[in-house]
Amino acid sequence: MSLKTVVDLAQKNSTGVRAAMADVNKANAVLSESKDAVIPSVNVGTGLPVFPEVGFTGSPPSIWNATVQSLVYSIPQKKYIDAARFGVQAAAARLKDAREQVALDASTAYIELDAVNQELNTVHQQEQFSTRLADIEQQRTEAGVDATSEMLQAKLWVAEIKLKRLHLEARAAVLEKQLAILTGLPEGSIKADHASIPEIPQVHGEPPRDIAGVRAAQLVGMSKMLQAKGDREVSYFPELRFFMQYNRNTTILNDVNKYFATSLPANNFASGIGVQIPILDMGRRARAKESAADALRSTVEAEQAEKQNDLAIADLSGSIRELDTQAEIASLKQQIADEQLKTVLTQLELGNGAGPGSQPQTSPKAEQLALIDAGQKNEDALDAGFELAKARLNLLRALGHMDDWLHELKAK
Repeated sequence: MSLKTVVDLAQKNSTGVRAAMADVNKANAVLSESKDAVIPSVNVGTGLPVFPEVGFTGSPPSIWNATVQSLVYSIPQKKYIDAARFGVQAAAARLKDAREQVALDASTAYIELDAVNQELNTVHQQEQFSTRLADIEQQRTEAGVDATSEMLQAKLWVAEIKLKRLHLEARAAVLEKQLAILTGLPEGSIKADHASIPEIPQVHGEPPRDIAGVRAAQLVGMSKMLQAKGDREVSYFPELRFFMQYNRNTTILNDVNKYFATSLPANNFASGIGVQIPILDMGRRARAKESAADALRSTVEAEQAEKQNDLAIADLSGSIRELDTQAEIASLKQQIADEQLKTVLTQLELGNGAGPGSQPQTSPKAEQLALIDAGQKNEDALDAGFELAKARLNLLRALGHMDDWLHELKAK
């Protein structure tokens, strides 16, 4: 299965992405709610008495009524609408951040699984070579050619390589489980395809772009600030509301007409503009203080997120320079080991010649040692390559270049 398919499935299956999508829907609903305050609401009610009414009940009895209400004028409401708009943008930024994080997690696990599988292939070969070496040392020890310590050393290599294989198998199982959880596929159904992994772009020294996580924190802070302004203005600015009301009065099961000079009319209609002027409301003032504290906290959290991202960029940039060198060293050691192995194999094939000054004949023991060493250098190179790839991916995310990686996957 290609890396592109794994990332796509992980983004669709991710609980974090789905939760972020729910937050986007909620933010849009909040925005709609704040804007719909100016749209008239219509309510119709009805009710009949269960028992006959006796005496004057305080309000004319009605068989059904209808009311229409809407906000006409409110300065704080504009702040609430703007705050909701920033909330929608913040939710969208969090969704983008969640998708990028899932892409990073899936890519890292997939690339590591590919490296672990390659190491396992090498370790299986090393097990064969070390077992052959142990057999050779057993024979040489029994023949009195080598000391017993040489045989024990060979057996120690067998045990160490076995332990390495068990460690890699356990790590591969963990990675397969992680990918299964990310994608929702059955465990063990994902096999890494090395050809589907594109080269990770290098972004050394580039300025950070718009970071989704940091941007989301900043937008939340702006939304909270506008919310706090609206809550503060509620205590100082009047509010105008339009209303209409219709009552269909009834004389069923009541004697209400006894209390009026003329009979109660069946149809009753009223309308007007209600003006609410704030004079003293300690509850609203307390809520405004609470909103101001939330806004301050959100602003501080946004600053903290930006600083942490800057620190991560500095740390990853320094690590990548070091990992680049380590990968280069591991690659050179691998090439040297391969050349030494070729030399040993050539000497085994051609012998040492019969001329004067020729080197002693290379033994099968030297061949197995060269094979084991070449395998170890190959594992070291794979480890260094994965660590470098992991650091580059994390730097891409910290710099806001994760879209570049996703485009590379789509184009692969």
